Amino acid sequence: MALVDLIDEKIIHAPLVSRNKPDVLRELVGILKDIGTIDDVEEVIAAIVAREEKGSTGLEDGIAVPHAKTDKVKKLAMAIGISHQGIDFDSMDGKPAQLFFLLLAPVDQTGPHLAALAEIAKIARSRSFCHLLIHAKSAQEVVAAFKEDM
Repeated sequence: MALVDLIDEKIIHAPLVSRNKPDVLRELVGILKDIGTIDDVEEVIAAIVAREEKGSTGLEDGIAVPHAKTDKVKKLAMAIGISHQGIDFDSMDGKPAQLFFLLLAPVDQTGPHLAALAEIAKIARSRSFCHLLIHAKSAQEVVAAFKEDM
């Protein structure tokens, strides 16, 4: 499954309401709860926090990819958030994160999870595409950007 296949306006908050890392995680997981992808918000957040404790998923250049494996999803699930002002996410470069790609994968499936992480890494290397996403004012603009680029 290609990352673009997961892109839908319903999984995107642009802009995010949250202003700190715990709230970003809760907001992104809430997106998946709202669309019926998950039922147990607290258990999913606990899985993500446990992963974050091993090392922040805040990368460089304003991108964060919080992710976890959990038995609370049957297939790969994603939520995207965009913060125009940036949020401290303990990123490797010490800069605030602006693009958030939350990934949840079933415990027994590795392939789709790794493929999605690889696609996000590819996106991260395109400064112009990231710039376009960071400045998107709506979920519709984010979807359009992905559909045009991918």
